[in-house]
Amino acid sequence: MAEKKTIKKILGGIIGLAVIGLVAYGANLGNKHAAAGNEATAASNEGLFPIRTISQTACGSTPWIVTDQLGFFKEEGLQVVYTGDTQPNQIVPSILNGSNDVSGAHPNTLAVAIAGGAKIKGVVRAGIDPTPDKDPKLRHMNWYINPNVNPDIHTFADLNKLPGQVKFSLITPNQCSDFLGNSIADKNNVSRSKIEWITMPDVQAVQALKQGLVTVAGVHPPFYKSMEDAGMVKIADSLDAGVGVAGGIGYYYFTTDFIEKHPDIIKKFARAIAKGQKWANDHPEEARKMTEDWIHVPVNATHYYATDTKIIESEIDPWLKDLENSGVLPKGKIKPSDMVIHTFDN
Repeated sequence: MAEKKTIKKILGGIIGLAVIGLVAYGANLGNKHAAAGNEATAASNEGLFPIRTISQTACGSTPWIVTDQLGFFKEEGLQVVYTGDTQPNQIVPSILNGSNDVSGAHPNTLAVAIAGGAKIKGVVRAGIDPTPDKDPKLRHMNWYINPNVNPDIHTFADLNKLPGQVKFSLITPNQCSDFLGNSIADKNNVSRSKIEWITMPDVQAVQALKQGLVTVAGVHPPFYKSMEDAGMVKIADSLDAGVGVAGGIGYYYFTTDFIEKHPDIIKKFARAIAKGQKWANDHPEEARKMTEDWIHVPVNATHYYATDTKIIESEIDPWLKDLENSGVLPKGKIKPSDMVIHTFDN
């Protein structure tokens, strides 16, 4: 009982810090939007089309930073305008209300939003999971345990040795953490009901695992080094989900209204970001350093990315099937063709 009270107190502290952060975020939001507006005006005056997005300080920042800093956006007549940090569950709403023009998301995030009436579509692929011959540190996610807390856990299947539910970190529901985590659990005969999802960003998951607030933390490549430096032990990665490159698939999405009004801009964006992603794959060390400098945490690898603008709908299928099997979406409610547009394919 004392242990549960301690956990509640620590979690309460984390929540308290989050509330303080949200208050500060709200206080600064007006200034950030004003600054973004000024930047957009400056871009227009230079003959560049401003593309607004969140500050991109999480795991998916690499293509944005590479494409922006190497001038690939500018070559296409575009300029990225960063509008500030946005809570994960508020990113889609920020696109719908016009605060931002574009962001990236996994198929399950898009599917749930579209099923709820969101008029958005994916226009070009972002990350993909690398094939088994690539460096494992490029895989979309790793899952870690704290050997000081659970010395007998060496594999995902070993989680069955623990009584009751097991706390897993999760950035936000219906994205890669739960899709891949559940898929790996299925393959290791770990009941999905054994997993209790605790919402937190990757950077917080490192500390939560060290403190024993979660049993398993799933994080993305920019945070692998932080886990390793902290002495945490890897028990699985996204390849173990058994869905191939689809394990890391994501899409950059705009509203259908923006797509209809600016098809030429979408085409330019797709070309630029694909060029940046290819460069990041071809120059992993340079891309790693650029990412580290941007997000201000130690980084030993980045995600792996699609290098063209082709959309392959079959890569969406396992994500939709999982939503249907989990009861999140009725069977057949959403099809891959409802989620993406092929106008900008190579």
